[in-house]
Amino acid sequence: MRIVTLLNEKGGVGKTTISFHVAAGLAVAGFRVVAVDADAQGSLTETMGFEQAPGLYDLIVRNNPFRDVLRFVNPEIYEYPKREVKGQLFLLPSNVETQSIATNSKDALAFVRRFIELKDAVDFVIVDTSPTPSLLHGAIYLATDAILYPTKCEYLSFRGLQNSFMHRQENERYRGQFNFAPIANLGILPNIYRHGTLEHRDNLEELKEAYGDLVWDPIPQSTIWTESSRVHRTIWNYASGSSAARHGWNLLKRFLEGIKHVKPTKS
Repeated sequence: MRIVTLLNEKGGVGKTTISFHVAAGLAVAGFRVVAVDADAQGSLTETMGFEQAPGLYDLIVRNNPFRDVLRFVNPEIYEYPKREVKGQLFLLPSNVETQSIATNSKDALAFVRRFIELKDAVDFVIVDTSPTPSLLHGAIYLATDAILYPTKCEYLSFRGLQNSFMHRQENERYRGQFNFAPIANLGILPNIYRHGTLEHRDNLEELKEAYGDLVWDPIPQSTIWTESSRVHRTIWNYASGSSAARHGWNLLKRFLEGIKHVKPTKS
């Protein structure tokens, strides 16, 4: 099992949409996946068509069993047309109670301990986070094997990216106290990219100069992404013949290429 977290301390960069598509794509490809909504806004929960619920809070604070908090995601909303879904996708939902997990749980390793329970039952855990750093972020860092950083090619998104890297380094020192291996940098994903603007083109080049091969191919802006989210479907399920669907599937291929080199850091 590998736990992959999506981070950027700036909202509006598409973390939730990317989390949904990575998790769903992995399920289509034959993996057993749990998507974790770790944002009190519950955006991933609603994107997948569920009502907000204190799933993560119940798991960590109330110590409820996974069978009581996980929601099975119907493949009809994420399957690729004419392609059999070979895996399974579950959601761990969120609501406003998520924001008080850290204050109501005194065990810094609670996130790690609970998800280790799934190591023989699940292949991937994909964690969607809030843009606001918190003590919950610290608990998630301890459990994380790799991080994917979605970002817009804009100044404030880059600031959020820099802050994310800074807090990640701070938490790496904390992980060292438990002899956990360093978190892998899975990549930086330029998202909602506008090729026709000089700002985005220049900022993409700046990103590549700073981070080299860590920078993935950008995902262009398209209204089809927002349309598919509104009807709670993946982009390839909603508009399989579109260029946006092709970009979404290429995202999964890039993820699978990168994750091959990431080993679980906890046992």
